[in-house]
Amino acid sequence: MTLKTQLKKLIVEDLNLTDIRPEEIGDDDPLFGEKFGLDSIDAVELVFQLKAQFGVEIKNMKEGRSVLRSINTISAFIEKRRSA
Repeated sequence: MTLKTQLKKLIVEDLNLTDIRPEEIGDDDPLFGEKFGLDSIDAVELVFQLKAQFGVEIKNMKEGRSVLRSINTISAFIEKRRSA
């Protein structure tokens, strides 16, 4: 399973997106806003899950806003941290 597939599955399952399947999330789709209905509480949970499952930590809100923008931005963040 690719990293992006893992992220999509994590978002759907851990954030309880009942009307959306992982394959319906595009790599560049904005995760927060109207399309998926994610909010700041979901962002906190996502940050926690990224640390627990991938060992990466988002240290502040400014970093979080840019990292949590899309599957592509989260994936790039994880890959950068893993290679560091």
